Amino acid sequence: MKENVQIHPSSYVDEPCQIGKGTKIWHFCHIMPYCLIGENCNIGQNVVVSPHVQLGNNVKVQNNVSIYTGVICEDDVFLGPSMVFTNVINPRSAIVRKSEYKTTLVKKGASIGANATIICGITIGEYAFIGAGAVVTKDVPPYALVVGNPARQTGWISEYGHKLFFDETGKAICPESGQVYQLINNSVIRVQ
Repeated sequence: MKENVQIHPSSYVDEPCQIGKGTKIWHFCHIMPYCLIGENCNIGQNVVVSPHVQLGNNVKVQNNVSIYTGVICEDDVFLGPSMVFTNVINPRSAIVRKSEYKTTLVKKGASIGANATIICGITIGEYAFIGAGAVVTKDVPPYALVVGNPARQTGWISEYGHKLFFDETGKAICPESGQVYQLINNSVIRVQ
């Protein structure tokens, strides 16, 4: 057993892999070899983490999530229940395409809602928010709120998960944190 890591007896953790202290792996999970899982992560029930996946610190993975080879999640990412990643653009059962796995990058603080599907080879920006059931087929900018099938941007969202409303100067304030955001050339940055 890994040091300071909680792994339920019904789960399998293949070696070699690296799991950071304080991480919890719940019932019926399979962590495959060569995974890098950071500190204080929570891996919910019935999760599969394929070889070479990288999860940063404080990543929350809800029940029934599949994280396939090629996925990299930075710190503080939230993966909602039953969401799924893909790793091949044109899968066929009779054709082996392991050499064609695409990299999918989920940047710091991003949240992906329940039952969302993330098509491989894209980047989801910092603190972006993917709505439940969305099918994401292209890159998502930092702080963007996207919903639907295919996913379309419907607004901007704060680091605390609140929709941002910009005034005539292009500034918005998160109602929970008081953080200030600026909209410039269809991009959002936090300025305070």
